[in-house]
Amino acid sequence: MYEERPSRLTGAVVWTSTPTGGAPRPVLPDGCMDLLWNEGRLIVAGPDTRAYVPDGPATPWAGVRFHPGTAPALLGVPAHELRDRRVELTDLWPAAEVRRLCAGIEAAGHPATALEELALERAAPPDPVLRRLVTALARGRPVAAVAEELGLGPRQLHRRSLHAFGYGPKTLTRVLRLQRALALARRGVPYADTATRAGYADQAHFARDVKELSGMTLTVLLGR
Repeated sequence: MYEERPSRLTGAVVWTSTPTGGAPRPVLPDGCMDLLWNEGRLIVAGPDTRAYVPDGPATPWAGVRFHPGTAPALLGVPAHELRDRRVELTDLWPAAEVRRLCAGIEAAGHPATALEELALERAAPPDPVLRRLVTALARGRPVAAVAEELGLGPRQLHRRSLHAFGYGPKTLTRVLRLQRALALARRGVPYADTATRAGYADQAHFARDVKELSGMTLTVLLGR
């Protein structure tokens, strides 16, 4: 069973996943990065460009999902170095420090809350430019228009996007558009109307993007 709630850290989400015996839940690209707790380990989930399906036996997980662009400042690692990867936090931080953090989470009654406390302690102030960029692209604004409003040239925007999100602004736009469309479709909006409202050329364009980013057809994905 999957549950989530808004975090006290601005824009973040705290979540838990408990095995129920069903098929593993695919993790779709969303522009975010997560700090994860699983069986005594701290793990970082980098930004995805395709669906991630957990393998191995089902076990309980807890995590903090950071607002797009905010995790690299906390972790001290550019997002593009973690793209489509899951890595142990010991690969990024000193092992002794991670062992101390793990011991604290083990001793806590609620690992998800302990993870949130860790994120609150380590988080850097959000970059207002990146927040404006994400907000505008999530609303379907064109990349070129947003870059001009922010006073960023194409190369500068691409460089900052790689560092913050793990990929360029066009990929981020595509990922955020998919999330926008799926939110509409899950509310019962017909696929054709969803495609138009989310910014796709048509329903076929929407279906192709779903297949390329999730590895599943639209019907199968929403059926899950």
